[in-house]
Amino acid sequence: MRVLLVEDDEMLGDAVKTHVHRQGHAVDWAQSRDDAEASLEAVAYDLVLLDLRLPDGSGLDILKSLRDRRDETPVIIMTAHDQVSDRIAGLNAGADDYLVKPVDLGELQARIHAVSRRYGTHTLPALVINGISVYPSERRIVAGDGAEILLSSREWAVLDRLVARKRAIISKAQIEEALYAFGAEVESNTVEVYVSRLRRKLGKEAIETVRGVGYRISTDAA
Repeated sequence: MRVLLVEDDEMLGDAVKTHVHRQGHAVDWAQSRDDAEASLEAVAYDLVLLDLRLPDGSGLDILKSLRDRRDETPVIIMTAHDQVSDRIAGLNAGADDYLVKPVDLGELQARIHAVSRRYGTHTLPALVINGISVYPSERRIVAGDGAEILLSSREWAVLDRLVARKRAIISKAQIEEALYAFGAEVESNTVEVYVSRLRRKLGKEAIETVRGVGYRISTDAA
């Protein structure tokens, strides 16, 4: 998934970004309301982790703006506001879940999984490629003989993007978005490298190249 983290606390923000990234997701980190709104205008995110108290305004206004324009991107609020009235205000504004700081990273990951399962468009289906069973939501791949195949976080990022729209052609630029957060250097052959690695692990026919357009999961995938 592509995740937008909106958090002005340096220590917490770094911890959350590192943890979510290690789970195989690309994370953009905005530390102000203005930066968050600019990011949301530029990128289609799969999830927003939102602090309410920002140096230049309220995160609640960001959430209300999203919902006012009918943007249904899942939002999990993370805030030190622990009053019941604050929680009700966040949920009424359209938040999908609410965590009170200090945030437990294990609980955060569980909430992310729960929100992902709740949204059909964000829940990746299991499929079979060349006899290999792929369970993206569980981060698990099982070969025909029962052996598990391990992928790195960036290999999962590429596979997630392809599996999410398994009948569609995904452009190189779309895969690069899944791999990198803002500010990361994108080398010209990065996508090709990760596609090659996936083919070595899943079979060379697992990912098809559509010359001049992009890539897609094999049309034989069930």
